[in-house]
Amino acid sequence: MAPTSLPRPLVLFGLSGILPQALCVIMALSGGESRWIGLAAGCLYAGLILSFLGGLWWMAALLANERASWPYLLAVLPSLAAWATFLPWCMGWRWPGPSLVILAVLLLASPLVDRALAHRYHVPDGWIGLRIRMATGLGLLTLVLAFA
Repeated sequence: MAPTSLPRPLVLFGLSGILPQALCVIMALSGGESRWIGLAAGCLYAGLILSFLGGLWWMAALLANERASWPYLLAVLPSLAAWATFLPWCMGWRWPGPSLVILAVLLLASPLVDRALAHRYHVPDGWIGLRIRMATGLGLLTLVLAFA
């Protein structure tokens, strides 16, 4: 599915969500104090986006009048996973490299959930294609950040 069947502003705004992570990568690679700011901000941004995705999944189930509990459980898992990736920082353990790897893998895998939900609920034509592009861009940049 090509994202061209979606309204152009939706595609542009969706893809622009990759830009903050690109800026974080640039900051992390520039060294100095900017390096730490880029790593921390990139980790936070990846976690926020995962939480946002869970909200989308929750709303898809709600709009479909879903009565089963598993879609709602699935929808809260991204927020819990993002929260868990911040715990090492709170505990003074090694951070943010391993957390960024986990977040990157979850972002890269998130279109699999979108695809599974699209079989159950109505999604606009082109949505899955756009989600794959957004998740791939953000996931790969998060992975670059993990090794910066």
